[in-house]
Amino acid sequence: MKLTLCLSEAGRNQTALVGGKAASLGELLRMDGVVVPPGFCVTTTAFSNALSGIAGAEALLERLEALPGDDADQAESAHAVRRAIESASLPDSLVADINARLDAAPSATGWAVRSSATAEDSPTTSFAGVHESYLGLSGLNAVLAAVRRCWSSAFDDRALAYRRRQVLSLRGPSMAVVIQHMVPADASGVLFTADPVSGDRTLVTIEACRGTGEALVSGRIVPQRVRLRDERVVETSAGPLTIELARELAIMGRRIEAHFGSPQDIEWCVADGAIAIVQSRPITTLFPIPPREDDRRHVYLSVGHQQMMTDAMKPLGLSVWQKLAARPMHEAGGQLFVDVTEQLATRESRAALLAMLNRDPLIHSAVEQLVSRDYIALSDQPLPVAAAAEPVARDPAPANIAAYPDPAIVPELISESELALENAKRRVAGLTGRDLLEAIGDDLSALKQQLSDPRGRTALMAGIDATWWLQDHLQEWLAEASLVDVLSQSVEHNITSRMGLDLLDVADAVRPHDAAVAFLRQLGPEDPIEGLASVAGGSAALDAIDGFLARYGMRCPGEIDITRTRWREQPAKLTPMLLANVDRFAPGEATRRFDAGLARARAAERDVLQRLATLDDGSAKVAAARAAIDRMRAFIGYREYPKYAWVCRLDVYRRALLEEAERLVERGVINRTDDIFYLRFDELGNMIAAQVADMGLIAERRAEFAAHEHLAPPRVLTSDGEALFGSFGQDVEGPGVIPGLAVSSGVAEGRARVILDPAAAELAPGDILVTAYTDPSWTPLFLTIAGLVTEAGGQMSHGAVVAREYGLPAIVAVQDATRRIQDGQLIRIDGSSGSIRILDGHGRSNPAER
Repeated sequence: MKLTLCLSEAGRNQTALVGGKAASLGELLRMDGVVVPPGFCVTTTAFSNALSGIAGAEALLERLEALPGDDADQAESAHAVRRAIESASLPDSLVADINARLDAAPSATGWAVRSSATAEDSPTTSFAGVHESYLGLSGLNAVLAAVRRCWSSAFDDRALAYRRRQVLSLRGPSMAVVIQHMVPADASGVLFTADPVSGDRTLVTIEACRGTGEALVSGRIVPQRVRLRDERVVETSAGPLTIELARELAIMGRRIEAHFGSPQDIEWCVADGAIAIVQSRPITTLFPIPPREDDRRHVYLSVGHQQMMTDAMKPLGLSVWQKLAARPMHEAGGQLFVDVTEQLATRESRAALLAMLNRDPLIHSAVEQLVSRDYIALSDQPLPVAAAAEPVARDPAPANIAAYPDPAIVPELISESELALENAKRRVAGLTGRDLLEAIGDDLSALKQQLSDPRGRTALMAGIDATWWLQDHLQEWLAEASLVDVLSQSVEHNITSRMGLDLLDVADAVRPHDAAVAFLRQLGPEDPIEGLASVAGGSAALDAIDGFLARYGMRCPGEIDITRTRWREQPAKLTPMLLANVDRFAPGEATRRFDAGLARARAAERDVLQRLATLDDGSAKVAAARAAIDRMRAFIGYREYPKYAWVCRLDVYRRALLEEAERLVERGVINRTDDIFYLRFDELGNMIAAQVADMGLIAERRAEFAAHEHLAPPRVLTSDGEALFGSFGQDVEGPGVIPGLAVSSGVAEGRARVILDPAAAELAPGDILVTAYTDPSWTPLFLTIAGLVTEAGGQMSHGAVVAREYGLPAIVAVQDATRRIQDGQLIRIDGSSGSIRILDGHGRSNPAER
């Protein structure tokens, strides 16, 4: 295998040998009209040979991989690896090879020596600014020293931190090194073929400075900035680039983007008016765009933000969702979006859509930004029937509060749902192969029909409409919309808040048995729990846990994704929440909590009605408010049930599919049971029928999912790639204040606990939970905390509903809450105004940043 290779011989199919940077430079050399400075590459073979020749290097690398990221010994091990590489003698054959290439093409301007790792400049990992580059070198010894330093940069602190974030091996990628002629640049800079901030693919952004660009990279100067759309300059500042040269760069950038098939981050130089390209890599931070069938502009709303689950989903989870959706859903970045282009295209439907979105100020703000720019032009054509028939939401103002259905429909719907669940279990029982997939497909159709039952929708909206009616009218009449939060406590049929109380009952069953409690304390999150039965009192404790799992074992964080591991599969993940209940509450806490909430709600109702009676037209106001309170309390608990029923059905499918996956592994069709999660539902059926899996596709999907996990999904996305997150009005922001959407009233002051996984939660009474989103699996934590802050959510999302039920102040839709608020900081949240105030600056690094 060659130790060095001319750049003209490199290409995308040789990344393993030459690394990402050299591979892309080789591709650029094949393009007409693109100038790349001449040079060569020290291959990964040379790197591997050099490492193998260093005594003790393998042991150091193994130690580096084994140590945790926050261990001081890991930093010392990495330093030892770097020292060993930089002090090692290079093999004579490599030195001779490099010397011959330097002599064969001497450079009057010196040499640039830059890293080219195999994981560098890839579609999912850029390593931009992580590995080293050395410019303006002359002489063999200087070049050889730079090669060693490029190699050692694979193990510096920045590279290790980046690989930890990307969940890559700490042993490092294989490292090649690019050696090129220096360009005597009059100007240099970077060109992005898509706006790296907004994601807009129609914008080319160029940053430029005089000279070689080292000042630009180091941040020592403010560069010239030029932005172009369709070769037309839309923004510019003073600097070395003329408009003509900027246009020439933009045209070249678009050609390079077309060659590589994705938006590019391009480094360029200009010498004597001629452009040279010194690097091109994919922009890895852009959120993908949903595929479309036309060239029109489209606007998409995030489903994940509405569902309070903004994690990326795997293909099987996405496709199951799409089979259940009432309207088409579009995929991008492991997320689902609904297309609201048609609703924005006519004046009437646009106004209706904005009214519907009013309850979510961030999505509303993002859509308003597009409306203000007339991104979707108004049309005189009526809304297509399909789009008009399935609105994104509905008018929150009921015409007649007394026109709601009989509350007896709620237990009736629950009974029907339980019967349908048993039918689903029977439908798939004992089936395998294509028969199983067909049965699941049939049951998905039945579930979709059940979820779209107009009776269920009416019952669901009855509670929501009554809640909104009360908020609006109590604000108008008494200037206290937050009274609704107390009025909605301790309602019937709320399966999610009941789950939190039921876990308190499990704690009551476990608490008397010291040996059982001790056994649970030593469990890890993936440890089996069955051994509990072998300790004193363990059988009774295990029976209580099993009873809880029989009803709630299908739940887990991100439960709407069928590919997520359920509590019943890893019941030990419940133990931190269970033990918190054991430690912090006395027996009978569940009953006391429910009764206290009911008493508060009834007292608040009496107070509201008495105050309304003193107003003008008081009798009518009292009658309307009493009817609304009755409707809200009768129906709002059902708000959580359809999702519970849906997740129960997903669990039936998941059990059966995992059993089928085990059979596929036994036959050698797939390698691991979770391989099936990277196929869409229909693809899975085809694979089972053929008994042949496309393992290349599965590997590609795994890599895509790993990349999607690091992307922040926007609330609103355009077909041009612009990602919009929305903003609150400036009047709610101020020094030390973070704004959000107030969803449950009250004020709480306490230590922020930034938690991304409920199974890893360590909470004390009075803590304020700060997280990306909550779903029902988080509910048991609400029993301990004093308040809630989430990045996603709205007035009727899970966290809001349960926070009101439990009487917790809560604020949702807080942009980047898990990064802006430090774990351990003292904060005050006001669930009436939606403001979060940082009271001190002392915190720990957050899980999102580790």
